[in-house]
Amino acid sequence: MLKTTKDERTKTDVEHVNGGAGYIIREELITPKQRGEYCGMFNRVTLQPGCEIGHHEHHGEAEAYYIIEGSGMYEEDGQEIAVEAGDVTYCGDGHGHGLKNTGSEELAMIALILKK
Repeated sequence: MLKTTKDERTKTDVEHVNGGAGYIIREELITPKQRGEYCGMFNRVTLQPGCEIGHHEHHGEAEAYYIIEGSGMYEEDGQEIAVEAGDVTYCGDGHGHGLKNTGSEELAMIALILKK
């Protein structure tokens, strides 16, 4: 398959991700077969105001977030920084992170997990 439209992709509401408040909307952009063995995730993730992805660690993999809409607070290993559309974060192997939508509009991002 060369292309999927936003209407063809599956969107799933997932509550309390890694113990975080509220829920996220997860949209798988490519299938596990298309991702291959080194890509653990390639998703669009949307958080409504006040919702969050709780702190979690990565072992044998790394994760990047590309913020495409909204703003929030990104946390890595206990350090918090504000993020907004256009920012990219990278959590390397052996580190932990989380993200909270602290804005008044939805926060949307691309989440990419790369395996070692």
